[in-house]
Amino acid sequence: MNSPNPLRICVAFFALLAVSAPLGYAAESPAAFSVGEFSFARPADWTWVEVNTPMRKAQMTVKQAGKPEQAEVVFFHFGPGNGGGTQANVDRWLGQFQESGPNLKSKVSETTVGGRKVTYVQAEGTYMSGTPGGPKTSQPGSMLLGAIIESSAGSVFIRMTGPVELVKTSEPVLKKMVEDALKKK
Repeated sequence: MNSPNPLRICVAFFALLAVSAPLGYAAESPAAFSVGEFSFARPADWTWVEVNTPMRKAQMTVKQAGKPEQAEVVFFHFGPGNGGGTQANVDRWLGQFQESGPNLKSKVSETTVGGRKVTYVQAEGTYMSGTPGGPKTSQPGSMLLGAIIESSAGSVFIRMTGPVELVKTSEPVLKKMVEDALKKK
């Protein structure tokens, strides 16, 4: 019986890394990360994804055990006065659904945490995923859960999208992550 060749094992390992790297998944998942002036604790069961565009400051995926579906959580920060105001972003997020007006199940609420205004946005329907101005893919049965944290250093925009059931069960975790970050300030 031949023993494994250490050089072949090393080459195979680095070949696997090279193939995996373009998928966007980082080798290391930070327990905490900063966006704008805020420091967030990554929920332990949320998978860190390496961002591939300067617009995204952090990105994670969320899955339910034993189910293939996943939701995407993206953090945006454009600096002071950039990225549009709160209402412009609420309108943009709601506009990413095929349904509109009373046909879109949506809710917008505001709260204050740690002296900061937070606007939460929820919408259910057919989400039209894709880059602004690019082709869209319809995703029926989707939900968006967003949080906009207002700051003079530039608002932080957090958007989770995915299957309705998964996003609904992840809502308390997302809100706790936001509230914990604001209570630290």
